[in-house]
Amino acid sequence: MPARILVDGEAAQQVSVLDRGLAYGDGLFESIRLVGGVAPLWSRHMQRLADGCARLRIPAADPQQLWREALQVSEGMPQSVVRITLSRGQGERGYALPVHVRPTRVVAAFAPPQVDPNVYSEGVCMRVCTIRLAEQPLLAGIKHLNRLEQVMARAEWDDPAIAEGVLLDSHERVISATMANLFAVIDGQLLTPSLDRCGVAGVARAEVLACCSEARVGEMTLAMLHAADELFLSSSVRGIVPVRSLDGRDHRPGALTRRLQQHWQDQGFTMEQAG
Repeated sequence: MPARILVDGEAAQQVSVLDRGLAYGDGLFESIRLVGGVAPLWSRHMQRLADGCARLRIPAADPQQLWREALQVSEGMPQSVVRITLSRGQGERGYALPVHVRPTRVVAAFAPPQVDPNVYSEGVCMRVCTIRLAEQPLLAGIKHLNRLEQVMARAEWDDPAIAEGVLLDSHERVISATMANLFAVIDGQLLTPSLDRCGVAGVARAEVLACCSEARVGEMTLAMLHAADELFLSSSVRGIVPVRSLDGRDHRPGALTRRLQQHWQDQGFTMEQAG
């Protein structure tokens, strides 16, 4: 199914070659799961987008306008992923911020990814990536447009049996997967990596932290991952996905993973379609 796209509220498929999002990755994006015209995590997406705009000094978009456009592009689609892209807009050559900023707003709807239901029941296989994430606290947590680290990490393997890769920082601390956040249950304690130096603070991660008061955010090592009782990924598009192996070491979905999968379903997402 072709994407349905609005650029600054008008049906279009192009942006200016002078747009700073294209030239410098100067902008933000959100990938939002809609089910039957409802986006259960919408408020979390809007909060992260607003936080990112404040940090990058981009004028914030109107959430009500974004919601109207999200419904417009996803009309008639029982399941969709709406991507909102907000760049600083057009500007002269050079890194200096434009004096007058007029952001470019792109809202597009796509069919959700097809995911084998066995992924949710049995889990996925992962590997550790070679590339290391650079540390930049100013950009840590937000979903800015420059995803080259993730692109190059994903290029490290072509084995269809491997679904995801673990990303570390330059100090060998575990940060995330390439497209999701990572959680581990270690000695009965739910732990997820701190993202104050690099990485994306996912909205599904925020949802897990909100509903699990016992969860802890802190530093995580590969040794801790390998020793974990449970490992799972969180993604606003794919939901809660168990990890069944990491670099050949076996894991199995546990009670907490199953409880969070049920919470995901209770939000309105289904496991067969929640990709």
